Amino acid sequence: MVIADWPGVAAGWSRQIDVPSTAGVDAPGTVRRWHLLDNGAELAGRGLVPAGTLLCVHGNPTWSYLWRSLLAAGCDPAHPWRVVAVDQLDMGFSERTGTFRRLADRIQDLNDLTDAVALEGPVVSVGHDWGGVVSLGWALAHQHQLAGVVLTNTAVHQPAGSSIPPALRLALHPAVHTWGTTTSDSFLRVTHSLAHPPLPADVRKAYMAPYRGAERRAGVGNFVADIPVDAWHPSFSALSGVAEGLRNLKVPALMLWGPRDPIFSDRYLKDLITRLPHADVHRYEGAGHLLVEDRDIAPAVFDWLAGRVSGGGNGSPAVGNAASQPPARAGFQPLWTLLAEQAAGPAGGKPAVVEMAADGTVARSLTWQQLDSDVHRLATGLHLAGVRPGSRVSLMVPPGVDLTVALYACLRLGAVVVVADAGLGTKGLNRAVKGATPDFLIGIDRALAAARALGWAARRISVRDLPAARRRILGVETSLAALTTAGRVRSAGPGDGNGNGNGNGNGNGTYWPDPDSPAAVLFTSGSTGPAKGVLYTHRQLAAMRDTVAETFGIHPGQRLVAGFAPFALLGPALGTVSVTPAMDVTAPRTLTARALADAAAAIDATVVFASPAALRNVVATSGGLSAEGTAALKRVELLLSAGAPVPEPLLAEMQRLLPGASLHTPYGMTEALPVTDISLEQIRAAAFDAGSGTKPGAGNGVCVGRPVHGARVAVIPLAADGTAPGSTPVTDAGITGEILVSAPHVKDMYDRLWLTQEASTGVAGWHRTGDVGHFDSDGRLWVEGRLAHVVTAPGSVVTPVGAEQAIERVAGIRMAAIVGVGPAGTQAVTAVVETVPPVRKAGPAGPELAGKVREAARTAGISVAAVLVVPAQPTDIRHNAKIDRTRLSRWAASVLAGGRAGTP
Repeated sequence: MVIADWPGVAAGWSRQIDVPSTAGVDAPGTVRRWHLLDNGAELAGRGLVPAGTLLCVHGNPTWSYLWRSLLAAGCDPAHPWRVVAVDQLDMGFSERTGTFRRLADRIQDLNDLTDAVALEGPVVSVGHDWGGVVSLGWALAHQHQLAGVVLTNTAVHQPAGSSIPPALRLALHPAVHTWGTTTSDSFLRVTHSLAHPPLPADVRKAYMAPYRGAERRAGVGNFVADIPVDAWHPSFSALSGVAEGLRNLKVPALMLWGPRDPIFSDRYLKDLITRLPHADVHRYEGAGHLLVEDRDIAPAVFDWLAGRVSGGGNGSPAVGNAASQPPARAGFQPLWTLLAEQAAGPAGGKPAVVEMAADGTVARSLTWQQLDSDVHRLATGLHLAGVRPGSRVSLMVPPGVDLTVALYACLRLGAVVVVADAGLGTKGLNRAVKGATPDFLIGIDRALAAARALGWAARRISVRDLPAARRRILGVETSLAALTTAGRVRSAGPGDGNGNGNGNGNGNGTYWPDPDSPAAVLFTSGSTGPAKGVLYTHRQLAAMRDTVAETFGIHPGQRLVAGFAPFALLGPALGTVSVTPAMDVTAPRTLTARALADAAAAIDATVVFASPAALRNVVATSGGLSAEGTAALKRVELLLSAGAPVPEPLLAEMQRLLPGASLHTPYGMTEALPVTDISLEQIRAAAFDAGSGTKPGAGNGVCVGRPVHGARVAVIPLAADGTAPGSTPVTDAGITGEILVSAPHVKDMYDRLWLTQEASTGVAGWHRTGDVGHFDSDGRLWVEGRLAHVVTAPGSVVTPVGAEQAIERVAGIRMAAIVGVGPAGTQAVTAVVETVPPVRKAGPAGPELAGKVREAARTAGISVAAVLVVPAQPTDIRHNAKIDRTRLSRWAASVLAGGRAGTP
């Protein structure tokens, strides 16, 4: 052993210890020599008293070197923990025993070692790969001293209906096994290649160090051979014992996962969550099997220890909207309350949901009574198919009758709906679905084909009846039509009649949920990174309904055109008739004026909701409106537009099309919608105040108005480095900071993103939005951009939106983005603009245009160093409006460094 060749390992950590065996494959009293990495001596030498011990167990074919970041972090005086990282026998630098050690033997080996080491204080087990199983076996046997468990990319059970991963099947093949795992070092090299980014050469060398020579790799081969591939395998019983034992393990648990893992995919994480439902979970998007190398997990582990173990936590996941915890059922009315009331009342025979055909006619519709009946029947049918309270059901159905019925049937059943729409793009959608791990997927043919091709592990239900051959190809079990028919002939509802589950079933197709049980996972747009799953409870969805109703005066009997697909789903909850116009719902900019008018005429609409991109195209195509279409739009009373800032000139154009409507642009996000609201008249008043200087704080951003019904808003001031490190919310005028919101309808938590959730709730009782802005002296909120997009120029912090608005007022500029180029603190402020008409090639702007852009930016107090032009800004798919400034920044840096312009 040459410790100097192990980057990141202190010389004092490495030690060996002789351990007598007490049971297992060795005869009692047999002494085995173990190698450990142990920071205990360093802690003692520095006079640090550890809060407890982390017992870290590696998998195959790594060794204790895997845990060096935890060893180092455990020596931090701010959070001292003893870290004991073991080399399992026949692995690493521990003794080569010459015996085949099975799972039960390895658990017993670890028991013997910890008796010899005499671990002090509370112990938290940490495991990776098959070391995760061994560590859990030890944990179950030592619950008297166990304080928690940490797991990274491991498995304790092969999920039903799935085979072991192809890579392991290959390694187990008789023609490959011995050569691939022992004779050669191929298994090691393949495993090391799973790191993202690739391991540095010196780190790869350190991982190889204990395994040089076939005689030192027997343990690697034996580990692979000990994988229980079926119930007849000698280690199947031991593995099953660990798997079932977890169901009664109540200590805090943390699961850190790299989803880019060809061995332990998200299906294994899902299985672990069912066994440890109280666990905190964080998926590191883009990381893989060697998570500990791909990401620095030490901060997460020690933050978790401080909050869950040292801090006396009980292992329950953090609650995101903890400002107030109302009584369990006081005044609670589930999302479908008004739907049922409309069905039972005078409006029962009138339309509730309408679908439009491409030619502008009504394709399908349901009355309130039909909608309520179909929801009941489908809920019953889904229950018969195995959907239960808590089951996750992914809905991949276009807005309209089928989606509405499926959504409310799932909610009434107590299932958790997963809404990951095509607006995320193929890659984003794939990440979202795999991360949410739905139990069932209801989809159109294209979605079912994607599920088959991309390997989504969910039971599949088609929207329409399919021919038998097509069902087999797509792996479809049944259809919505078949389930509705089954529900029609079955008198019993989805409950069992005695209230079992998370709520109360009454046997006739209704379900009364626990208000604080999960109801839906919605996904952010992915415009500022991978789309995040946002978990809502039934109470929070109901609060969203109530907030929208109270803020905008939307009540039963009104009629809604939903040009933004997710909003269509709120229609029945509000008791309003709803219609989605004929458009590509994955591309809001495809909404035409004629399609909007046809939809409005079909239901005599009073309310319209559409994204800014949709409004732009409506204005652009308004010349094709018929007299009937024009008249239908004149009867609209309220227009809502959200998803991105809406320029006043665009609203003014829409006002001409909808002269009788009040125009509002609520501000919000997937995590909290809405947060504030402002009308066109208020926008104009704010612009006047900003221009006249009569209201301190007015200007530099988009004025989004005041908090909506039931919401509170504040900011955490920005520091000189562009971050918001404080914890004291303020509402003083003119102070720019990260925007906070507190409201009954704020999300419960980020789904399987524990670190993100912790960051978002760093200020007790508030959700940190990641947006930046300030208040003016009238209490209006002005949004200045995203915290991640703040530019740190020499001597100043620049928020982008104010300058972007000024630049967009220049004739011939459609969209502008301000980005930073260069190291933090010395970034050059760069403007990237899209022109009308668009340029053919991206690159530096001409002198005349660049001069106009710089002058416009100066009116906002910003000095622009460089101006670039692009044919089209890179925007998100869902809204077609949110510019990917991070991507633009990388592109601009390359162009300004002399690189090829290409396409951002």
